[in-house]
Amino acid sequence: MTPMRWLWIPTFALCAASAASARDAAADTRDLLRVEAELCRAFESGDAATARKDLDETFTLTDSHGGVTDRTQNLDEIARREPRYEVFRNREQKVRLYGDAAIVTGITEVKGISGTDAFAADFQFTDTWVRRDGRWKLAASHASRLQK
Repeated sequence: MTPMRWLWIPTFALCAASAASARDAAADTRDLLRVEAELCRAFESGDAATARKDLDETFTLTDSHGGVTDRTQNLDEIARREPRYEVFRNREQKVRLYGDAAIVTGITEVKGISGTDAFAADFQFTDTWVRRDGRWKLAASHASRLQK
């Protein structure tokens, strides 16, 4: 066999190994949407333990006023239940996958009480996810309030 014929064998083996180790995009999308919903329920119910496992240690949130908070601040807010959410739901989500990273965009609907004031609003969000230790973790989120 000529050297050129031998070249395709390692190339074929590499492609086959890559395909075998590649994750299923549909499964990743389902997992991301499941974890997104799980985080919404955590905010709604005050479940800081669930949020702790789903938020990356480096997590930051940029809110609709330009304020930036970190993982600890968000976990404290969830545990204190201030604000107290009656509704915290995502809709119209779109998932874009980039290997061990993903971006999810959509609209979050919130309704609840902050102090003694009731609120209700919709926010356009962009969530940046990273895959660490076999799990999707939310690394960063940005929310912009939508006008009614």
